[in-house]
Amino acid sequence: MKSIYSVSPVDLGAVRTYPLSSRRSKVSVTNFAKPLAKAASIAKFLDSLPNFLAARDLREVIAAVQRARADKRTILWGMGGHVIKVGLGPIWIDLMERGFISGIAMNGAALIHDFEIAIAGNTSEDVEAGIGAGQFGMARETGEQLNEIAKDAARTGLGYGEAAGKFLGSSSARARFASSSVIASAYQLRIPVTVHLAIGTDIPHMHPAADGAALGAATYQDFRLFCSLVKSMQPGGAYLNWGSAVLLPEIFLKAVSVVRNLGVPLRPITTANFDVIQHYRPLQNVVKRPTLPDIKPSRVESKGYALTGHHELMMPLLAAALVAGWPKSKAKKKKK
Repeated sequence: MKSIYSVSPVDLGAVRTYPLSSRRSKVSVTNFAKPLAKAASIAKFLDSLPNFLAARDLREVIAAVQRARADKRTILWGMGGHVIKVGLGPIWIDLMERGFISGIAMNGAALIHDFEIAIAGNTSEDVEAGIGAGQFGMARETGEQLNEIAKDAARTGLGYGEAAGKFLGSSSARARFASSSVIASAYQLRIPVTVHLAIGTDIPHMHPAADGAALGAATYQDFRLFCSLVKSMQPGGAYLNWGSAVLLPEIFLKAVSVVRNLGVPLRPITTANFDVIQHYRPLQNVVKRPTLPDIKPSRVESKGYALTGHHELMMPLLAAALVAGWPKSKAKKKKK
């Protein structure tokens, strides 16, 4: 049947082709996944992953953290509240003890959940059950004590994180579950914890004991301390942001700018954002902007990674790989 259109389909008979073997391809069987043997180690598991996309990125982040630790470079971790709520505190504590964490930046939610765990052994209230009667966020000990810690920080010139660690380590805190607290454990290990607030976003700010000036002084001291920690990432350090979509990415970007303004290039560094959803600010302020190449690119450039997944799965996986010594153990096996 003759078409009514004035244009005819192109004739493909004259199309030029080339041998498949001569083409450069992005996927090769050499990078495919490998089935695991029974009772395989975590190192074997990582070796078995396909060398593509997120699996490759995860392996590169692990390798970068291992290098930073081996070279005694600063490894900073950012912590949102959800990371504490899903029970990952003991893993963070273990990584601190093993030398994989040089400093921790928390938002206000992480402080609250970690504090409640230390004091009561539980946290995370049912918001829907309390909001109707105006009871949400009104637990007395949380409001009173966290605000007193902020006032003590302002009086003594300490940051909020250090003051919280000091309090939880004191007898007056009666912190029966301090061994499960990231802040308390970090204080014992002399690992800096900085707490970064946005006034009005956290439940202690609603309590009668709240003092805006004290909260501001305590968190501002921690911002300045965090800038020093970021400065110490030069060169070869790493920053891993876990579960903070706005506050910590903004804090990190400002600290990077301060450090570079003071003459420290902060290159090369490794950054990574771990979250259940990749949001705009972490992608820009953690992954992309701080790792942009210098005007005069060097041989080794900074790298940023975005890894998506549930914290309760991704964090234990990353920690297990670090503790297992991967990929150093892999390199040793190759030499034999």
